[in-house]
Amino acid sequence: MQMGGIPTNHLGEVLNPTESEPDRVVKGLFAAGEAACASVHGANRLGANSLLDIVVFGRQCALRINEISKPGDSLPELPKDAGQKSIENIEKVRTANGNTPTANLRLEMQKTMQNHAAVYRTQDTLAEGKVQLDKILQKMDDIKVSDRSLIWNTDLVESLELQNLMANAACTMYGAEARKESRGAHAREDFDKRDDKNWMVHTLAYFDEKTKKTSLKYRPTHQESLNDAELKSFPPQARVY
Repeated sequence: MQMGGIPTNHLGEVLNPTESEPDRVVKGLFAAGEAACASVHGANRLGANSLLDIVVFGRQCALRINEISKPGDSLPELPKDAGQKSIENIEKVRTANGNTPTANLRLEMQKTMQNHAAVYRTQDTLAEGKVQLDKILQKMDDIKVSDRSLIWNTDLVESLELQNLMANAACTMYGAEARKESRGAHAREDFDKRDDKNWMVHTLAYFDEKTKKTSLKYRPTHQESLNDAELKSFPPQARVY
């Protein structure tokens, strides 16, 4: 289970899966390295993995782009309002005049994640964590940004960062609570074994910025190598030390 990343295929193409087409791609959009969930390392998230990913899949992205595009290819016209939502969001956050300073709300979120989605997790703590986090998310509409400037405004930057942190926190908490097993760094004391029968799937978490609600879907994994003659499929193994 990899949280907070963008699902990609072996070419670095970003996926936009549906139930009928779990490997559907977003044409022309690629990701490699820390941002991508290429899953070549399984559920492990260790020190050098992202570096290996970006070296291998960065090259794969370049090769794939060379295959599907040529210099001088025509590009679709940008909508007239392209980027307008981002500008409106920055202005909305910059002028936010609620009652909760960004730092205070971030601390609430951090404590909730530490207390309810720690290294070793249980059903009760995760379920309560979802409730607490949903309450905290509603306070995002009540944040207060004191600095109104457009130059070196760290208050604004931290508030924009908090939007991303909240979305990732919600997806992590909901995904962990739903997954009734231990896998990789996801260690549950009440389900201490890996359950390949029910949970050999990718978690797809969706956070709605307007309603502050989180929903989950799942995508099947690929258990066969791209070239069976060159590299045989390697089945999952228990994580032991």
